Amino acid sequence: MKIIAAVDEKWGIGKGMNLLFRISEDMEFFKEKTMGKTVVMGRKTLESFPNAKPLKNRKNVVLTTDKNFKCDGTEIVHGIKTIVEKYGGDDTFVIGGGEVYKQLLPYCDSAYITKVFSDGNADVFIDNLDENEMWELGNVSEKYVENGISFAFYTYINKNPQSHFEQKTL
Repeated sequence: MKIIAAVDEKWGIGKGMNLLFRISEDMEFFKEKTMGKTVVMGRKTLESFPNAKPLKNRKNVVLTTDKNFKCDGTEIVHGIKTIVEKYGGDDTFVIGGGEVYKQLLPYCDSAYITKVFSDGNADVFIDNLDENEMWELGNVSEKYVENGISFAFYTYINKNPQSHFEQKTL
């Protein structure tokens, strides 16, 4: 599995169920990477899409604890074990939100992060992979500017991704 996200300089990903920035080049990058693949998201992420509709030309998998949640064009899953066991391959992209990223981060082998060099005043964050010893920087693109917003594409590699679900005991 892979993570794909756009983050601000504080590793924020969203505010009020919206993206922090609308950058067309980032949207194209996202589309290019995920088209024809499986995308895994939380219910709130799905509900933040236009008309709360799943993404076209992708298998949409929604992770939710709500046993009554239904949405045409999606597969509903109620636990990360199912995600890891059924969708743990290279053609799966974790696309949000914050809690889903946190739960699936250990199972992802790489992360495509668009870093926006600005503070988006986020209220939802993901782990700062620059400060996570399990992750190393693999590649960085040149810096781009769109509508006054500076950004670059970063690829991170998980040094030791978990390949199967491990139940944590308390």
